[in-house]
Amino acid sequence: MTMLRNRIGAGVMIGGALLLLAACNSGGTASPGDPDVPAIPQSTSQQATTTPPPSSTAPSTAQAEQPPPSVGSDSGTSSTECKVADLKLSLGGGDAAAGTAYRNLVFTNKGSRTCTMQGFPGVSYVAGDDGHQVGPAAYRTGKKGPAVTLKPGGSAFADVGFVQVANFDPAVCKPTEVRGLRVYPPHDYDSMFLPNAGTGCAGTPPGNQLTVATVQSGTGGA
Repeated sequence: MTMLRNRIGAGVMIGGALLLLAACNSGGTASPGDPDVPAIPQSTSQQATTTPPPSSTAPSTAQAEQPPPSVGSDSGTSSTECKVADLKLSLGGGDAAAGTAYRNLVFTNKGSRTCTMQGFPGVSYVAGDDGHQVGPAAYRTGKKGPAVTLKPGGSAFADVGFVQVANFDPAVCKPTEVRGLRVYPPHDYDSMFLPNAGTGCAGTPPGNQLTVATVQSGTGGA
């Protein structure tokens, strides 16, 4: 009887050993839902290497939105050009040739600072209480001259040619009574009005109803 018990006990021990060995050989595989097995986080190294780096040439928001320096403020520079606020206008004498009367458009520095002028004024006829433009503006003739310095009280002038519009076909010219001239000093966006009643072409004639030359020093004998 004792021998039989020993054989049964040995068999149980051998069976247990075989079961433990089978579990070790299978790698201890557990189901994904087993709470005793920690989950292994997925590596993010691939995402970091495939994400393109920011471009080194793209400006930052602060750099892109930074306004350029203003002339005459932080830059330490200021314009020396004569502006409307510095000037008064007059129309001097001239001569006539081949149906065109030439007059001297005179700019006088009425301010207290020295300023400069260079180039062509903008000149056009205007009419009505609203000062609307009548016909094409003056055509520029000749070359742009050198800068002219106007000390306080000094003057510069530009020759303006007034074509006799009666020489144009009335159907094309559309003669219109004008009050005077709208004048833009060179390089200025503001204008001045100079009374000079006459007749201009509201249409587009085959020639120039007004011409203007570059500014020169002096009054032109006005």
